[in-house]
Amino acid sequence: MPELNSSRESNPQEATTSNAETAPKVELLPRPAAVSEKPMDPAPMADINAPELYIHRELSQLQFNIRVLEQALDESYPLLERLKFLLIFSSNLDEFFEIRVAGLKKQITFAREQTGPDGLQPQQVLSKISEIAHQHISRQYSILNDILLPALSEKGIRFVRRHQWTHKQTLWIRRFFRQQVAPVISPIGLDPTHPFPLLVNKSLNFIVQLEGIDAFGRDSGLAIIPAPRSLPRLIRLPEELCDGGDNFVFLSSMIHAHADDLFPGMKVLGCYQFRLTRNADLIVDPDEVDDLARALRGELLSRRYGDAVRLEVADNCPKPLTDFLLRQFGLSEAELYEVNGPVNLTRLFSITGLENHPELQFPTFSPGIPKLLSSADNLFQAISKQDILLQHPYESFSPVVDLLRQAAQDPNVLAIKQTLYRTGANSEIVNALVEAARNGKEVTVVIELRARFDEESNLQLASRLQQAGAVVIYGVVGFKTHAKMMLILRREEKSLKRYVHMGTGNYHAGNARLYTDYSILTSDLALTEDVHKLFNQLIGMGKTQRMKKLLQAPFTLKKRLLELINRETLNALAGKPAHIIAKANSLTDAKIIKALYKASQSGVKIDLIIRGMCCLRPGIPGVSHNITVRSIIGRFLEHSRVYYFLNDGQDQVWMSSADMMERNLDKRVETCFPLEGKKLITRAKQELQVFLTDNTRSWILQSDGSYVLSSPSGNQIARSAQNALLEKLANSPQRTVNL
Repeated sequence: MPELNSSRESNPQEATTSNAETAPKVELLPRPAAVSEKPMDPAPMADINAPELYIHRELSQLQFNIRVLEQALDESYPLLERLKFLLIFSSNLDEFFEIRVAGLKKQITFAREQTGPDGLQPQQVLSKISEIAHQHISRQYSILNDILLPALSEKGIRFVRRHQWTHKQTLWIRRFFRQQVAPVISPIGLDPTHPFPLLVNKSLNFIVQLEGIDAFGRDSGLAIIPAPRSLPRLIRLPEELCDGGDNFVFLSSMIHAHADDLFPGMKVLGCYQFRLTRNADLIVDPDEVDDLARALRGELLSRRYGDAVRLEVADNCPKPLTDFLLRQFGLSEAELYEVNGPVNLTRLFSITGLENHPELQFPTFSPGIPKLLSSADNLFQAISKQDILLQHPYESFSPVVDLLRQAAQDPNVLAIKQTLYRTGANSEIVNALVEAARNGKEVTVVIELRARFDEESNLQLASRLQQAGAVVIYGVVGFKTHAKMMLILRREEKSLKRYVHMGTGNYHAGNARLYTDYSILTSDLALTEDVHKLFNQLIGMGKTQRMKKLLQAPFTLKKRLLELINRETLNALAGKPAHIIAKANSLTDAKIIKALYKASQSGVKIDLIIRGMCCLRPGIPGVSHNITVRSIIGRFLEHSRVYYFLNDGQDQVWMSSADMMERNLDKRVETCFPLEGKKLITRAKQELQVFLTDNTRSWILQSDGSYVLSSPSGNQIARSAQNALLEKLANSPQRTVNL
């Protein structure tokens, strides 16, 4: 979009470090010695296959989530943004359990344990995950209760607890509960004819301890209250009942306070909230699928009721009740998380954008638009003059949308081909494609239905496009179509000309304001022909076609990346300067890591900017002493994939939809395109250098697996890469790019 163990939670700059694989260090230290301007002298060679040279991917992913949590303590951020980071940690952790932990448990259940280069068995990893997650979930609630909520209260944003309700508030809440909440709730008493209900993944529920005998003589003593998802989790109190500010009551507080109303004649001895996390991964067997859309529709329902992987319970719930719940879900104590607050924190996202508190949020900005585009009435003419590179969100995504809109209305445009992975519910891109199809253009859309958690939305988009007359293809079974490309075929004079957009991110206008990504608009003959070939390859059938410039996974991309790394290795061995800069979301592919280790051993200077998972250990003598890994965590989610190679002074820059992961390089349809022309290559290189000089948002990976947050040392000026790019690229339509 968008890896901590502090003994002083109120100050992220003063922290202690736990064991290396458990949590990153967070002291603000000078730039580590591993960051050097030239390769270090060769050290004794070591075996690059040794398991201790690799970090387990799931543990690395968990560390990234912890780095996100750390932002909630950063007082340089606006207060509501700090709350948002804490909630993103919750959301990320939900998915981590739904997918990552569920996958590890499934390996054990079916006796299909798999070990990676790190050598850890799934059970060992689950044990480490449990230890780390318990520690930081507990810490998350401490940050919320002890730091953020009091600070928000001082700013007039209050969450009014039951013991704080005034008499007037109590009467209003009781009336609201009886009129708006109670009629929607269906409490379930537990007895032989009412077994424990099948609860939806991540739904809010309450276990209730009862005393008494009901109208039918039943006295089981237990009931479950599922909180309907149609009800808001936060209810705003009327202004006339409060002394100013924004005042909210949790739905869970209302249910706790009025549980007696739901069981007339019975005595409620206790009411405790809980939430169950289930396996949410969809499994579609490519050998048994004849209609992918129909198969996925069938699987979507099962996502809500997958195997249990985690139980969250209020920390005041008596042990006999938590034990009862664990038995019901087949979970162990290691999978129980007792929390001091609401079990569904992500529902607090609704208040992070309060319009009357702009001072507590990031200041708004206007994305820049290059002069060539801002002054162009006809985007096709502008793109014909030169390739245009955009970096979002600093530069606007609107030229991409505008190009498609123009194509939809241009009588000279004959055909449009587009890939869609994630687009959003109200997508301008889809609107333009629908308009184009209705205007008689030949519109073909490759929709990846298996974009995780967007499957249902993509099915709806597919149906809408088909109704408009577009041809919809669901990619290739067994290979997710993750490439981001758009091809427009236009008649100009007596010939046909192709125009292409390619990017590192999705066709999602919302994400384009939050994620950092690159776009290129081009009419280059060879590159646009390559894109046309790839579309034909996806839509029709046939052998892999030879590309002139474009790299594609799963066929040529990985092989070429390894060749480019090896070329730098050979240059270093020949005594030539050699340098690699790679920016990606994740680095897990063992072959890529081994190639980077060999390059480091040969003297290649390697700077990696890896936001999330990184299985490579930098700074190990004789192996990775010339490698530095940093993770930038800030306002925007670092999402672009950029690969730079010095190439004996003939700089090369590639941009890709693919991360350096096995799934991207071996099991997905991905693209990687070269930047051409000194101007664009120099610009991209300079923008990468901005990230390498960041000393405020840059977490440096240590060889022991921990991360250290860098800070200015001595007389160094504080530098934030994202702020620098905002200043250079945004808000100035007439600007020139000069970093």
